[in-house]
Amino acid sequence: MMKIRLRKYLKPYMRFVVLAPLMMVLEVAMDLTQPRLMAMVVNDGILGDAGLGFIVRTSLIMLGVAVIGMITGFACTVFAMFAAQNYGADLRSDLFKKVSSFSFAELDQFSTGSLVTRLTNDGTQLQNMVLLALRAFVRAPLLCVGAIVMVLSISRTYGLVIAVVMPVIALTAMFIYKKLAPLFTQIQERLDGLNAIVQENLSGVRVIKAFVRGEHEKSRFGVANEALKDTNLRAMFIMAAVLPLMMIVMNATVLAVIYIGGLQVQAAQMQVGDIMAALSYMTQVLFTFMIMSRIFVSIPRAKASGDRVREVLAAEVSITDGDAAVGSTGGDIVFNNVTFGYGGGEPVLKQISLHIKSGEHVGLLGSTGAGKSSLVHLISRFYDVCDGQVLVDGVDVRDYPLDALRAKIGFVLQESVLFSGTIGENIRWGNPNADDAQVLQAAKSAQADEYITAKEDGYDTLLGQRGLTLSGGQKQRASIARALLKDAEILILDDSTSALDLATESNLNAAINAEHAGKTRITIAQRISSVMNADRIYVLEHGEIAAFGTHEELLETCEIYQDIHRSQMGQGVAA
Repeated sequence: MMKIRLRKYLKPYMRFVVLAPLMMVLEVAMDLTQPRLMAMVVNDGILGDAGLGFIVRTSLIMLGVAVIGMITGFACTVFAMFAAQNYGADLRSDLFKKVSSFSFAELDQFSTGSLVTRLTNDGTQLQNMVLLALRAFVRAPLLCVGAIVMVLSISRTYGLVIAVVMPVIALTAMFIYKKLAPLFTQIQERLDGLNAIVQENLSGVRVIKAFVRGEHEKSRFGVANEALKDTNLRAMFIMAAVLPLMMIVMNATVLAVIYIGGLQVQAAQMQVGDIMAALSYMTQVLFTFMIMSRIFVSIPRAKASGDRVREVLAAEVSITDGDAAVGSTGGDIVFNNVTFGYGGGEPVLKQISLHIKSGEHVGLLGSTGAGKSSLVHLISRFYDVCDGQVLVDGVDVRDYPLDALRAKIGFVLQESVLFSGTIGENIRWGNPNADDAQVLQAAKSAQADEYITAKEDGYDTLLGQRGLTLSGGQKQRASIARALLKDAEILILDDSTSALDLATESNLNAAINAEHAGKTRITIAQRISSVMNADRIYVLEHGEIAAFGTHEELLETCEIYQDIHRSQMGQGVAA
């Protein structure tokens, strides 16, 4: 698997990546200057004899320093946010493009819920990490080192306090990282599972209600939700323990600074203003350790998300463009000794050889699981063959540019998938440049115009997600209209008339025969009535061609076909 470096998404925004830390350096410098100025006011102005003028001038300088710090801090935040937001947008864009390029084989490796989580939640975690890195990663070490140098310049004795505090903080950070890293990986995985359940429930809501399985699904969601909650709580418990520990360390350090400073004031080795400055610097040191603890909490979460995002980006797309020059020659299809199995597993198609001539209408018939849909998926290269070859117009489909190959094919899948939008927009998917007259004609041919025009808004009727406002037969006819509008050389109907009554199906076939004559057509069906008028019918059984011929020939020679015909048409009709 190729190694993906996610930091490359920051390269287009390097000026902001550079400007944000520069602004932060200035902000930190202003923060480190303030305690020194405050010590001067106390030592020289209040306790000394510098006078009120000195106090006013120094106070104005402190105000100016604060304003500069505020401006540079604001600029740092703006630059960091701009870099982080664009980083996140570009990363999500590449993730979406990658997922869109996946063949069915790659989509089989990732669940829908997992891909949604990786595109959204994981991308957001990485985006937040970039923002944190450009601010906290820069601020914490600069402020820590600067404050330590400043406090040691006041009194080297404070080095003992720092030497005791730093190991405690470092060990705490290591403990947090070790405990949280696996927990955040589990959280993202459990979020995958939760999203998958939500997605299944929303898409299958009618089935759930029809089978009265609502309570079961609520229970299933509850289990996944509880698992996510429990894992989050374990992580939050560890994170919650960090702040009290930091506060204990901070208060102990303050006490140590005051005690050491008091002793040195009594010995006339330090002034009161210096103790105040030392307290401010030690507070800044401890504050930076609190920032670092937050960083150590965020790193394992971002690492878990980064690994999951890399897994998608690094996934090798098994189906890529060929480079053959392709023309339009009519839709001739040849299968030469084709063997295919999903994921290289047990073959579902075995040594398939057939020739569908340009302009022919071929039917594919067989029991469920016989391999009918698998066979036509190879034509469009939704999957690649394991052995043998599939030729379209004399060219191996693996040599075609994918867009050119699929432009030759109008495909109606088993599941009629429609998108949010109007009915007209869904039909126009087949040909975005089609005019209204062409859309109307395609709908009439698909026997969809009647129910569309009966709706109040006609072709402008808005559909719900996945076309849930239409019946199964209406969705099938809209899907067929979409494929007919494409007017491709090859039309594949994958069991796409199962929800139509026989009269509607007969009218549909008659319209296709009349208006799309000369197109190569493949019809997959469970009903003999759907394919009995085809030029040739292939009967598939256990991934092999059991027989082929016309309807009349198969009635005489193929026992499987005879059994199907008897079960569907009745003994009298068969005789």
